[in-house]
Amino acid sequence: MAIRISAEGFEELAEVFRQLDEKAGEVAAAALYEGAGVVGDAYTRAISGISTEPFRYATGGKKRLASPEEKAALTGKSGIAKFRKTLDTVDTVIGISGAAGYADVAGKPKAVRLIARSINSGTSFMHKQPVFRRAASQSQGAAKGAVVAKAEEMLNEIINKA
Repeated sequence: MAIRISAEGFEELAEVFRQLDEKAGEVAAAALYEGAGVVGDAYTRAISGISTEPFRYATGGKKRLASPEEKAALTGKSGIAKFRKTLDTVDTVIGISGAAGYADVAGKPKAVRLIARSINSGTSFMHKQPVFRRAASQSQGAAKGAVVAKAEEMLNEIINKA
């Protein structure tokens, strides 16, 4: 007994797969940008929440908080690095701008990236305020959701056009 099976629509399905293959990098980059934006916004909010006290030199083993000048040096310096693309990945870094430069703190120039690290990790003279770690951890779920939502949106557009 012979059974005959027929199916239609394979040409359309092949076209959808071709378009998905062509636009996969674009979808990945756009989705990553959305997620990175969520984390970048969390960093900006974290910087505004840094506890400060007027600058003083730490003496007698007493640690100090960040000064308002150090906090101001970080304000507006967080950002998203240029995307790096390989054959199968797209990645970026979110943090303090590499070209952030120097800030005048207590009459001396200090590297902005060093100020950020000192505040985040603490030093022998400065209290630890892990604002960047906390911001990254707390925004992780929202960032993943933003990545998935953007990817789904773009993939649905591709599928519906074909």
